[in-house]
Amino acid sequence: MRVDILTLFPGMFAGPLDESIVSRARDKGILDLRIHNLRDFTHDRHRTVDDRPFGGGPGMLMKPEPVFEAVEHLAEQETCVILLTPIGRHFNQGIARELTQRRHLLFICGSYEGVDDRIRQALVHEELSIGDYVLTNGALPAMVIIDAVTRLLPGVLGDDESASDESFSQGWLEHPHYTRPAVYRGMRVPDVLLSGHHAEIARWRETQARELTARLRPDLLQRHHENE
Repeated sequence: MRVDILTLFPGMFAGPLDESIVSRARDKGILDLRIHNLRDFTHDRHRTVDDRPFGGGPGMLMKPEPVFEAVEHLAEQETCVILLTPIGRHFNQGIARELTQRRHLLFICGSYEGVDDRIRQALVHEELSIGDYVLTNGALPAMVIIDAVTRLLPGVLGDDESASDESFSQGWLEHPHYTRPAVYRGMRVPDVLLSGHHAEIARWRETQARELTARLRPDLLQRHHENE
């Protein structure tokens, strides 16, 4: 998969996308990730990317010209252009799986008070948000989405079944996990996990996952039942 990121703050991406699973995916050639400074697509000596909104109001807006030029330079016929914006669709595991089917993702990281709406109208295929709160810009949401999508790509995880067993993959939260020692400070690992009885372990894990979801995220359990 190829991923391009358009941002005013390329330095924010140094570190998070150079470590752990994303880094391994890049090293394996599974993920081709490129970060582009939007100011490189300006033509004035001040490298201007923002201006005041028509009609007045606080803050500044990202200008259309650099974004249009950048997208037209980078996009191909199969490219999915994604705008990171607070008004976008709420990102979740289902959307992450959808995005793995794309060969090329191009992220536009919004900033300031937002973008000129002509960008959204003419260039964008998908608008995404990672939650109902305001961030400084779209860099952090882009990192979150790229991480979530990358771990679902075939060959990225050591065991591809790991991604299918994680929280949200089955519609509910993941069951509790334990490792050695079997007893620590008086706290004992559930006996069923030490039994070697795989069918009983599977039933225990499913029961625990459902109970945990019912307690912490009943909305997920209700949605799962509606989709069954």
